[in-house]
Amino acid sequence: MSDTRYLDVPGGRIAFDDSGTPTDGTPVVLLPGMLDSRASYRYLRPLLTAAGHRVVTMDLRGFGESSIAWDDYSPGAIADDVLALLDHLGIERAVLVGNSYTGATVVEAAGRAPVRVAGIALIDAFVEHRANALQQAVTKVLGPLVLAFPGIWGLAQRYYYPSRRPADFEAHRAALVAALRTPGRKTATRGYLNGDSAALGSAAAVHCPALVLMGGRDVDFPDPAELADRQAAALRGRKVMIDGAGHYPMAEFPEATADALLPFLHEVA
Repeated sequence: MSDTRYLDVPGGRIAFDDSGTPTDGTPVVLLPGMLDSRASYRYLRPLLTAAGHRVVTMDLRGFGESSIAWDDYSPGAIADDVLALLDHLGIERAVLVGNSYTGATVVEAAGRAPVRVAGIALIDAFVEHRANALQQAVTKVLGPLVLAFPGIWGLAQRYYYPSRRPADFEAHRAALVAALRTPGRKTATRGYLNGDSAALGSAAAVHCPALVLMGGRDVDFPDPAELADRQAAALRGRKVMIDGAGHYPMAEFPEATADALLPFLHEVA
């Protein structure tokens, strides 16, 4: 990972890095999922920069190297941070990529600031996800357990990589658990666990090109392909299924993720 840079915004400090390479088309901003860090893109980022793209990866409020304590951890608040970062870097238009929780963030940003967002890509996002009764019950139980016992989040990571785990999987998993145990982190964790990442109906405000990437074996969704179809229809975009991948295809199958994302970036440019 390149040297960390920081941006002060109302309420705290956001950590990010910027490849600074000559731009082939539109810059790309990569946003991790909840309780994660920008390191989740550690394998995808170099593939995009090698293809000539300027790539910015950003830590979310409360996690990674960003400050921990905030009043708001919602997808909309993170969208504010993304737009502020574009201003700070002098980027007029960018493609925004959101994983999991931050799929709702890139949808929000695209609807709110269409002149700033050239396109969006969702990676295993919860956008338009309608949880059934069983999922709602599991979430209601799992949230307090993760707060009380952060190791459960580390255990869950094993199920999010159903086909293959990156070489540094254990180290990355341990870092996620250690972050949850950092003093003060429970406030941030609670903020994300209580956040609304489904964003039902919000896609109607999006008019830029959209790509939906979905792991075919994501355990968070009963039918990943069906959800991807629904997201693509709502966004008037297209979907790409990554066979065998779980919730983090950018780390489990980075080459396949890049193969799906790079043509989209070219088309947007």
